[in-house]
Parts: sequence; structure tokens; C-alpha cells
Amino acid sequence: MPFTVWVDADACPNAVKEVLYRAADKRQVAVILIANQFLRTPPSRFISSVQVAAGFDVADNAIVERLSAGDLVITQDIPLADDVIRKGASALSPRGMLYTKENIKDHLSRRDMLDELRGSGVMTGGPPALDKKDVQHFANALDRFLTRALQ
Repeated sequence: MPFTVWVDADACPNAVKEVLYRAADKRQVAVILIANQFLRTPPSRFISSVQVAAGFDVADNAIVERLSAGDLVITQDIPLADDVIRKGASALSPRGMLYTKENIKDHLSRRDMLDELRGSGVMTGGPPALDKKDVQHFANALDRFLTRALQ
């Protein structure tokens, strides 16, 4: 298989995992979920999971250690996406945002600013819940990535 799709699975929405499972079998691409809890995955030679120890950034570090240039990582963790890009791989959010060398620094700056606002009490909460439109946007972005990568 030419590349692997790694999933930061602890925070990955189930609807996004379902899209990934279908894509793995349809496109015959390895999808590996990394989490610090047991994950049940559908029976498929293309889908597997790895359970890592609990702890801050343990799953993120496991992904970065295992991935290769050209791989794809599904994550909403912007610092992880930055590490992935620096290693020559690609990162896609569960909402379909493809992080690139050109846009990752902007995303990191916005994340840090929002963390400061939340920390000071000016702003509370996070992004809105994932909806069907977000899942469709993710599915389309994943399909575009896979189509380019498998040519």
C-alpha cells in the first residue's frame, strides 16, 4: 500500500470514522486508528487500531513516530497537524480542512489566541457540534486527497 491514513481517534467523531472505514475498503488504503482506549473496528484487512497508554499527547506522539512522508493524518489537534506537516505528511481535520505548510502557522496563531480568550474568561466553549454538512465536507476532502494520492 502506497501510504497510510492515521487517525487521532480519541477525539475523532464516529461519523468521520464511518467515512474512513468505507473509504479504506473502497480504496484499499490502510487506516490505522490510534487511541488511549480500546476501539472496536469493523472487520477489514485495511482497518486496524493501536491502543497506547493514557497520558497527555501519548497518542499524538505515537502517530508522529509511526507516520511516513506522504501519509495522511486525521486530526483536529492543530499542534499535531503542525508536527505531521513538518514530517512531510498531510493532515486533514474532521471538518475537511486540509492543513498545509502555507496555512498551518495561521491556524496555530488562531488556536493560541482562542486559548488565551478562553483562559481569561472572555470566551467560553469550543467549536459547534459536527453536523451532516461537516461530515460531507470531510468526505469530499478525503475523496479529493485519496484520488490525488492514488493516481
